Amino acid sequence: MTREIALTLLMTVSPVFELRGGIPLGILYYGLDPLFTFFIAIIANALIFFPIFFALRLFYEKVLSRIPLFNKYLDSVRKRGKPKVEKYGFWGLALFVAIPLPITGAYTGTILAWLLGMDWRKAFPAVGLGVIVAGVIVLLITRLIELGIFSVPWIFPGWLN
Repeated sequence: MTREIALTLLMTVSPVFELRGGIPLGILYYGLDPLFTFFIAIIANALIFFPIFFALRLFYEKVLSRIPLFNKYLDSVRKRGKPKVEKYGFWGLALFVAIPLPITGAYTGTILAWLLGMDWRKAFPAVGLGVIVAGVIVLLITRLIELGIFSVPWIFPGWLN
């Protein structure tokens, strides 16, 4: 059981799959309890915010800030993004992360928040809310698949045989 939980968590914190892969893996393949799988996936996926956001900040301060071209680019992106951050900010980021499609998860949302210069105290709750909403959507779809109401054979080919 520990191995299955660890592999589910590993899938959940991977940048490609995130909880979109972790929840179905835990429930459909390993037979873990759906609520337990949901909660560990939500927590793991949301907490990935901190190492990514602060690693970007540190990497920028130590390395990228010394490259004038990158500074110019970052200033340009933040200037162009500032009106959108001011207009949509929290809710825009939360909605972006909440859509359970490729490249719209916690990793990309965190990078986007850093790139646009959002304060981490506002960005983390937005990413967290988006992760919860995405998790609920993925959990519901996974449960429908598990009950045979919804069929998506290309998600995990051969796993449900």
